[in-house]
Amino acid sequence: MFDFEYQKQEAAARGRYQARAAARAHTLQVLETASPLSAESDERKRVRLSTIDPHDGLALERLIGASDLLPLAYLEAGLICARPVCRVEVHDRRGRVLGYGTGFMVAPELMLTNNHVLHDAQTALYSLAQFDYENDLRMQPRPTRNFRLEPERLFITDETLDFSLVAVAPVAAEGVRLEQYGHTRLIASSGKALLGECVSIIQHPSGAPKAVAIRSNQVTDVFDEFIHYSTDTEPGSSGSPVLSDAWEVVALHHAGVPGPAGKGYVANEGIRISSIMAHLAALSDTLPAAQQTVLRSLLDHQPALPAPGGMEVVTLERSAYAGLAGYEDHFLGEEYRIPLPVLGESIRGDLAEVPGEEGGVLRYAHFSIVMNRARKLAFYTAVNIDGAKLKQIPRSGDKWYFDPRIDRDLQSGPELYANNDLDRGHLVRRLDPVWGRDAARANEDTFHFTNASPQHRNLNQQTWLNLENYILDNAGRHDLKVTVFTGPVFRDDDMLYRGRYRIPAEFWKVVAMVRPDGALSATAYLQTQKNLLDDLEFAYGKYKTYQVPVERIEHLTDLDFGSLRGADPLGGQEAGFAGIVIEGPQDIRLGR
Repeated sequence: MFDFEYQKQEAAARGRYQARAAARAHTLQVLETASPLSAESDERKRVRLSTIDPHDGLALERLIGASDLLPLAYLEAGLICARPVCRVEVHDRRGRVLGYGTGFMVAPELMLTNNHVLHDAQTALYSLAQFDYENDLRMQPRPTRNFRLEPERLFITDETLDFSLVAVAPVAAEGVRLEQYGHTRLIASSGKALLGECVSIIQHPSGAPKAVAIRSNQVTDVFDEFIHYSTDTEPGSSGSPVLSDAWEVVALHHAGVPGPAGKGYVANEGIRISSIMAHLAALSDTLPAAQQTVLRSLLDHQPALPAPGGMEVVTLERSAYAGLAGYEDHFLGEEYRIPLPVLGESIRGDLAEVPGEEGGVLRYAHFSIVMNRARKLAFYTAVNIDGAKLKQIPRSGDKWYFDPRIDRDLQSGPELYANNDLDRGHLVRRLDPVWGRDAARANEDTFHFTNASPQHRNLNQQTWLNLENYILDNAGRHDLKVTVFTGPVFRDDDMLYRGRYRIPAEFWKVVAMVRPDGALSATAYLQTQKNLLDDLEFAYGKYKTYQVPVERIEHLTDLDFGSLRGADPLGGQEAGFAGIVIEGPQDIRLGR
């Protein structure tokens, strides 16, 4: 009875995934494009080309469709890639066989398969990973090695992405060590296989000895979290690796794609490895310490790939930041001291601490940053602008820095900005701190990931940019000193992207200066990109910039700007006051 129930549950799960796959499918056909390179974005091409062995002189010709020739070593590499693939034999607690699937090692003691194969830790506890379940050259079965699964050490599963990751015992019942089978690395970056490119699957079809569907198939569709391909599979193939010509795992196979009216199958579907890795990275910090250590064996061993768009990524020594004063609260004059904003009680627990710095302040040349550890972005930036000492320093290249004073995992790096329309938006604008003797250093300092926030590229090129230009131009024209605070608005409903990042939909700016009459003026601005974030297509639409009361920014961010509230020309407005639409400099109100 229990045996029947498992089969019934697995069939129902596969049916659900097939229905979802069919709903995702547009018009699935084998692509007619002669070259996968012609059908993809520059960023995906860049990642794919980075996986090519430079000694493989035929690789590029295969990608552009000019050759089907493969070096003989391709077959040898495939055999190596097949070693970590195993049959998953699913048992109940009495030892009865319930069914079969496929799995493969992705770290020294971690196996990846489908959720619908191992849907919970109890099922995994009684099941086996069987290696060498295959035939030799004489078509005789090799001795099979049976390894227990150890979900108590680590078991992570997700029904939506249909994957389960489970620890495997280091020694088989037959005394063979697991390490001799190796593991297949998983690359978190997107773009490992392109539309129209051939893929292969190493699998245990219907629980049979290991087999391979090799190259006579193509990637036919790519979605945010799934890909479709025309490879031959059978039910026991669930949990198999989908592999590129470079034998890199591009997806975890899980379902067929039914044709119209349920007539046959038009393709197969796999979950993109980039999506699974993003999900695991986001989950890591929530696990007990011992499980985090096990998972790090997978997450911490990523191959070095070129940064997006040719970006150069650098990390300096901590000593390189010694002596930087950062933001100065008395910059506008002793009588106009403006301390850094104070974090409210609701956000104080998310402060990224900086050793030796009270309040988590990262000091750079003429500006400072305080980071939100949960969002991996800045709570706020604070910059001093001296209009009398501004210098013109051109931007050189695209070099970005991780700050060594806080953990790398607390900074959103290049992996956030690959293959999309997100810019690395400077919170402290590059030109603002570029003045005085430290102008060149300030210019470089603005290229820290701590100073970046994901923004749709159109955001930087419209009213927000005009506002920043207006502030800087007036500072320079009138030799003004200006203090500017900038940051994102963090909301609980911000879009979750790549399973790890929440993309801010609004940004704010508070500008303080001393007017000619000697009065302090503090103005606040709010820019939204909510209408740009409906999906990752980023269909461009209208949006507005508002001048709002400083108190409005305080309410949205739980930051306390202290005395600046009293210097706000919009202060004291009636409840419900939304702000003033800013379409040009003429709309800004600097005085009451």
